[in-house]
Amino acid sequence: MLSRSTSGDRFVATTDPAVTGEDDGLRFGSYGLDQCLDLVERELPRGGEPVPRGPGWRTGSGIALSMIATVPPRGHFAEASARLLADGTWQLDVGTAEFGNGTTTVHTQIGVQALSTTADRLRLRQADTDVTGHDTGAFGSAGSVVAGKALLIACERLAGQVRALAADLLGTDVTAAVLGPEGVRCGERLVPLAELHAHAVRTTGAAPRADGADDAALRSVAFNVQGFRVAVDTGTGEVRVLRSVHAVDAGVVLNPVQLRGQVEGGVAQAIGSALFEEVHRADDGRPLTVSLREYHAPRAADLGVTEVLFADTVDAVGPLGAKSMSEAPYNPVAPALANAVRDAVGVRLRELPMRPDRVWRALRGEAGRA
Repeated sequence: MLSRSTSGDRFVATTDPAVTGEDDGLRFGSYGLDQCLDLVERELPRGGEPVPRGPGWRTGSGIALSMIATVPPRGHFAEASARLLADGTWQLDVGTAEFGNGTTTVHTQIGVQALSTTADRLRLRQADTDVTGHDTGAFGSAGSVVAGKALLIACERLAGQVRALAADLLGTDVTAAVLGPEGVRCGERLVPLAELHAHAVRTTGAAPRADGADDAALRSVAFNVQGFRVAVDTGTGEVRVLRSVHAVDAGVVLNPVQLRGQVEGGVAQAIGSALFEEVHRADDGRPLTVSLREYHAPRAADLGVTEVLFADTVDAVGPLGAKSMSEAPYNPVAPALANAVRDAVGVRLRELPMRPDRVWRALRGEAGRA
């Protein structure tokens, strides 16, 4: 939960528990909502587009927040495996699919971290049911936090096996074995990974391999805060975005570039549905909007630039402290815009999209009642 501090100058977290109605594994793995609010509150007044010229323009600011579970409830499963190959490289097998969602990059990063190696020494196979384990599917960022966690478990287990092989080969304590890109170092001696593969085959009859799985029994929560500064033309009802700031609590950000793109895309999609996109229907249900030209998907000029900010948190549930983001950036955009419009001209829009004619009619309605 969230409240203002007694001094009123910042947001602080309280210790109220999450109420879900049942124990479905939802937890506060980390809490960064207060940071997100502070970031947006600090950055929103800075920069942005100039106010349009003309006597009818009014400006206002608005903020909205959202919380979302990092994994869909009851039933996401992922399996993964990792093995050391004869040439000293690593093979990672993951059931989830790469369709532009960035899991290839994130899974490679997880493998690099857990196996103390470099990306060029990893071979990643995905979504091939002949060679990979079961995966429920890549949705809700489960490719990062569920399949990613399964892969992390497999890689950490395999790293432990390889370190133990080196200690056995040299007759040293496993705590002295340090895994690196080229092999395992035990004191002054470096045992190449290819040699450790051969040693494993000689002694056990099989190459080093480990499996991992995650069933999302525990789920964390992620937070998003969107802030807008807008200008509203009281003569036409037009709404222009002057400044857009979005802060996220995604735990440890595994790939800042990918996450920033995810947030920018979610905000862009939400601005479209909040200000422009609408399907009109006749009284008998026939669609009257039959082309994209009539639907009015936003152009780049309609969207402006969104500044993306990250809270500094480490999640206790997700892999390497990470949380998913998925569609979460979409959620607070429309209410933040509605709050900004209300701040600018004093009327509350309750229907989307907030087209100029709806804003204009709302302004005239408020004036008539006054």
